[in-house]
Amino acid sequence: MYEAFYGFREKPFSLLPDPGFLFLSPKHRMALVLLEYGLMNQAGFTVISGGIGTGKTTLIRHLLNNLDRDTTVGLISNTHRSFGDLLQWIMLAFNLDDQGLDKVGRYRAFVDFMIREYAHNRRTVLIVDEAQNMAPETLEELRMLSNVNADKDQVLQVILVGQPGLRDTLRRPDLEQFAQRIAVDYDLEPLNVEETRDYVRHRVEVAGGDPGLFDDEACAAVHEASRGVPRLVNLVCDTALVYGYAEQAERITAALVRDVARDKRKGGLFPGGEPEAPAGTAPSSDASAGAGPRSVAAEPATGACGDRAPDTDFAAGGKKNYPW
Repeated sequence: MYEAFYGFREKPFSLLPDPGFLFLSPKHRMALVLLEYGLMNQAGFTVISGGIGTGKTTLIRHLLNNLDRDTTVGLISNTHRSFGDLLQWIMLAFNLDDQGLDKVGRYRAFVDFMIREYAHNRRTVLIVDEAQNMAPETLEELRMLSNVNADKDQVLQVILVGQPGLRDTLRRPDLEQFAQRIAVDYDLEPLNVEETRDYVRHRVEVAGGDPGLFDDEACAAVHEASRGVPRLVNLVCDTALVYGYAEQAERITAALVRDVARDKRKGGLFPGGEPEAPAGTAPSSDASAGAGPRSVAAEPATGACGDRAPDTDFAAGGKKNYPW
């Protein structure tokens, strides 16, 4: 809708994780360096945690796109409490045939697979996204599976990516042995106000637009509404561009961003920013200014950016009393 008006080649703020738009804030750069370090140094277990939408899956996709050819990767991204047989999911992740095999047979087949890869100087890496959903018993089974080693080399490396609940699980006394195997771990936090500004301008520029499209005050308003959570930043900015297009505004201002945040909060589903003031409270000057043409644009704008974020990536609670 607004791409041609603002000179974009593509949407700059899609809710889908896209490594092509990866912004390496100091926090994200450190997480990526630790991921790469863990792989290079044969870390048995690497743990990357962070709230919903902080960019964990985008980092993993960037990592996958840049792995050496001597690495065989399996990805599990749909964990849940009724996960079932871990080995079945692992066999599926590595495209291994387990037809007619019982649990012991699957174990033997996977061990043989890892040994073959090792014999061909290939590393086997298992990545588990949304790992906070895994039961302690499943994590312990994963630890036991990692016991297959060859001399000084780690035959299987495991990267666990998940929300803060993953760390809570790994602190359990019955998982102490697992915790001792974690060679690399990092907790990814939301962006601060300066990082949010740089993130917004980075994505606008990558999409072919003018980096100054969002002025400094607008970027600060985006951070206030989103609490620096990248997925929520994307949601606010995308809607602000729809509002801006509706008004034929050449620049996105703080007042327009606050209109977006206010209208989003009215729906009761947007988790960013402060709650709406109680009924009867005098509106702010920004809200009053938005009572004209922007209130008319609010309804179509919500529908225009109604991309649904995938469960496996880019949204994290920025406010500590979020429902998630």
